[in-house]
Formats: sequence, structure tokens, C-alpha cells
Amino acid sequence: MEQLYIPKERLKLLKANPSMLNEITRACKAQISIIDDEVLEIDGSAFEEFISKNVLFAYGRGFDIKIALLLNSQDYYFKAIDIKLIERNKQRIRQIKARIIGEGGRTKRYIEQVSGAHISIYGDSVAVIGKIDALYEAETAINTIIEGGTHRLAYLKMEAAHRKNRNAATSARF
Repeated sequence: MEQLYIPKERLKLLKANPSMLNEITRACKAQISIIDDEVLEIDGSAFEEFISKNVLFAYGRGFDIKIALLLNSQDYYFKAIDIKLIERNKQRIRQIKARIIGEGGRTKRYIEQVSGAHISIYGDSVAVIGKIDALYEAETAINTIIEGGTHRLAYLKMEAAHRKNRNAATSARF
């Protein structure tokens, strides 16, 4: 039996929409119960608990339940970057998050389009769900922005990683 803490406001959404919790329970094949305002209890086999925990953690980091459920597949991975571990200054954390989102969400959308990964900026973290190559490509761009690089540099690095992955996949077929 596992316990998982997720932010109160995300748990409140789960409570308000029991069909979401039922969907996770059905997909992950584990029993999930809400214990209190921040705690979920997961009961099942070790594998079912592991998958459920990943899906619920991703949901807690701001992903829509449909995207979080991608983690139920062997092909999808989850990565969270806690910005406050890198930068302590609250103003700087806000700037970094704003730069990752971009004007009107353009930067986030572009990274998602090129890499094929899904990105969520929630609290002081940036989380990514995607296949291993997509995860690497998106993380390349995000880390460049966090380190203070320009959007152009972030895009160039991500696009180079994308070309490298695409070329490696093409050459592996032949």
C-alpha cells in the first residue's frame, strides 16, 4: 500500500469529479482512495501501485488526466524539474516560468510541437511526459531556458537533438 501527496487544489478537482478517479483506477488496475485533503492511498500489486503513483503524481503536477494516463504505457516517461532547487529567488523563478511558457504560450507550444512531448508548468516545477526521445528534446530546450539561454538557442539545441534522433531512427531501420 502506497500513499501519495498531491497539491490540495488538484486533489479537490479529483474529489469534485469522481469519474476521473474511476478512470485512473480502471486504467491502472489499483484501488485508489482519498484519505484527506492532500493524501491518496493506492492499493494493488507493486506494478499497479507504481503506475498509479506515476499517473497521479503527473496529474498533481498539472497534467490533464488523459495525458497523465499515457504513463500507463511502457513507451511514455515522466520528468519533473523543480526550478526552486536551481534558483532560490522567487522573482527569478517567475521569470523562468514565464520564459518557458512564452508570449501567449508560444514557446511551450513550439517545444511540444517539435519534440512531441507534453509540458506542464505548475507551482515551481516544469514537468514533461513523452517518449524517451521527445522527453530528451523538450528537456534540452527547457534546460537551456532555465540556464538563461535565449529562446533561439533553446530552439536550435532542441531542433538539433530532434534531427539527431530522427536520423538515428531512420538509420536503424536500414
